[in-house]
Amino acid sequence: MKATEVNAKMPTGKVNWVLFNPKTYATILYLLLALPLGIIYFTVAITGLALSIGLTPIFIGIPMFFGVAKLLDGIVKFEQSIIRQILGLPAMTASYTNNQQSAAGPNWFMRMVRGFDGELFIRNLLLVILRFVTGIVFFVIMVTAISLGLGLIALPVVHIILMNEMQLDILEHSLFSYFHIDWTYNQQYMFYVGVGVVLFWIALRVVNGLMQVQRRIMFVNEPYQKAQPTMPLYDQTQASVQSPYVEPPVVDQSSTPEFMQPAYREL
Repeated sequence: MKATEVNAKMPTGKVNWVLFNPKTYATILYLLLALPLGIIYFTVAITGLALSIGLTPIFIGIPMFFGVAKLLDGIVKFEQSIIRQILGLPAMTASYTNNQQSAAGPNWFMRMVRGFDGELFIRNLLLVILRFVTGIVFFVIMVTAISLGLGLIALPVVHIILMNEMQLDILEHSLFSYFHIDWTYNQQYMFYVGVGVVLFWIALRVVNGLMQVQRRIMFVNEPYQKAQPTMPLYDQTQASVQSPYVEPPVVDQSSTPEFMQPAYREL
């Protein structure tokens, strides 16, 4: 029961009331910056790997390779921290951070070599490449969805300005004329604004959905999903602290020859 209550109180990162939630607009800013940041990450990763492989014969590429691996790990952790800040998730635990640190060594090169994890390096490289792809795709989806909603909301203002300044009627051949619906401009304005508000609300929901997808792609929940020990707390305490009061083993005297009673002979 207590575990259920604790899990219910933990922040999930989901955004409610998207229209008036600052997290929504922080997510929009994040997805806007996702395209240039994704290009920078991808360029640095590919260029660093290419140079490290090409310079390996003169032994400069070896430390450069470990430096690129460390840089990729920093990029992934930086992206994870940004997503946590936007969604209001708790920071990475200290124990998890200590486990990810490199092993100690006599110099910086040995520390990088001992701290290198091949599986983690491949995962970070794939995440940076995937971050580049999702940055482009998510940027296009977000801009298209938001622009469609805001465009319909601003349509009456644009129509009035064009009519007064350029005598251009953009609603002359609108959708209503094809169905022979004789609506006034004010009625059409109300319709377009209503549809635009609905589409804009849907666009904000789409933006928050893209952020949840990015959260799962970047393994933001990884520190909180690590397996916890199933051993009860009482057993852990007994295993770590040995009691000084140890009773001696009980010996069955009836079956031991040394403790057999002597036989007395009658005189």
